[in-house]
Amino acid sequence: MMTESTESTEFLEEFFSEAQIRARVKELGRQISLDYQGKPLVMVCVLKGAFIFFSDLVRQVDLELEVDFLRVSSYGAGDTSSGEVRFSKDVEIDLRAKDVLLVDDIVDSGLTMDRLRREILTRGVNSLRIAALIDKFERREKEVSVDYAGFSVSDGFFVGYGLDYAERHRQKASVCVLVQKD
Repeated sequence: MMTESTESTEFLEEFFSEAQIRARVKELGRQISLDYQGKPLVMVCVLKGAFIFFSDLVRQVDLELEVDFLRVSSYGAGDTSSGEVRFSKDVEIDLRAKDVLLVDDIVDSGLTMDRLRREILTRGVNSLRIAALIDKFERREKEVSVDYAGFSVSDGFFVGYGLDYAERHRQKASVCVLVQKD
């Protein structure tokens, strides 16, 4: 399905449907529950983009766990990473001796996730794994392994289900690819 966005030169084309996302999040929740059985898991949401995915994923994980949030940005208002990762909110839970699962919307260049990974590892965690709704490997600049990938893609600029373009389109129930029309 293609819909015109608020800008006359942008169109959204559905890439992953609401049903596909729901089924995949359920599978991820089941796998995380098995992998972390009996461990002190802290799930950390990377704001803003991962908030919808995180909310749905947490409800699919059948474990006692703690949740926290951090906020970083590297995109600003554009569609490509600036390369500079800025922290504006840190976790509040003491992560020492706990297993941590960082949950992000998309791992693209790997710059943000590499920086987050290095920072979290300095806090004395037992383990650190990464979950992402989308593992986009096309422009990977830093080697980052996504342990729980909702979907793997090679290219495209994605919006919806929390992902945005200049703070727009987060509320879409499906993941769409943003198509620029000349």
